[in-house]
Order: sequence, then C-alpha cells, then structure tokens
Amino acid sequence: MDFLQDYIVLMVLGICLCVGYIIKNLVPNDKINRFIPLIMGVLGIALNVWLERTLTPKTVLGGLVSGLASTGFYEMFKHFITKK
Repeated sequence: MDFLQDYIVLMVLGICLCVGYIIKNLVPNDKINRFIPLIMGVLGIALNVWLERTLTPKTVLGGLVSGLASTGFYEMFKHFITKK
C-alpha cells in the first residue's frame, strides 16, 4: 500500500479533513457519520479534478485516496489528542 502515498494530494487531504471535522462535530447524528468516508471520497475526487483541471484515472485515484486518508488522519489525530 506504500504506492498509494504517491497519489496523496496534500491540498485535497487538508480540505477534506476540515470538512469532515465540521460534519462530524456539526451533525451529532450517528447515522450521518457513517457516510463521512463516502462524502470525503466524492469531495476528494471533485477537488482533485478541479485542481488538476482534467478527469483522468490518476486524478480520480488521487482525489479518492486523499479524501479517504483524511478520515484516517482525523481518527489518528482524535486518538492522539484524547490520549492522556
């Protein structure tokens, strides 16, 4: 899975991380929280296509990996902050 690191776009990851954080904390309903990875994946694709100005498999993969990685970073950051 190390090859996926080549496809992470930091701008997309950062935006998705912030949007995911807002959704998670603004909407307390657990039913919406299970859709956050889906929302971040779609948002990541849209952002990366917008940034690259082209729709190719590489831009789709970069956006999807970055969007989904943002959910993992959120969980890692939350665990790091709450750990005493």
